[in-house]
Amino acid sequence: MDVQPYLFFNGKCEEALDFYKTAIGAKVDMVMRFSESPEKPPEGAMPAGSENKVMHASFHVGDSHIMASDGHCAGKPSFQGFGLSLDAKSDAEAEKLFGALSKGGQVQQPLTKTFFASKFGMVSDKFGVMWMVIAEAH
Repeated sequence: MDVQPYLFFNGKCEEALDFYKTAIGAKVDMVMRFSESPEKPPEGAMPAGSENKVMHASFHVGDSHIMASDGHCAGKPSFQGFGLSLDAKSDAEAEKLFGALSKGGQVQQPLTKTFFASKFGMVSDKFGVMWMVIAEAH
């Protein structure tokens, strides 16, 4: 059994996918737009002009599989009550990933040495997704 995160970007999914490709090396596996669905959404279910928004996307970061969508394209994404942990292979990689995710986002805990990691920090990216970047001490 697998548990996989499914992120809803409320109209900013394609922008998020492009950001994650650059920031953390995400690889997009597939994208399906609402206009490509064999079953159209009920009249009035989506804002006008949402036909080319992302109905479903699948991407991976390393071995982790993540799914994403524009959802109902209702406005600003809201991510609360969870975070994604990103393991770095080295302090240098942790600094690079943290810096990339911080662009346009908000640092919640600066990247620093802790009792459990050589580098650890928390940042909400520009979409509001909270990331914990960690390079474990060896």
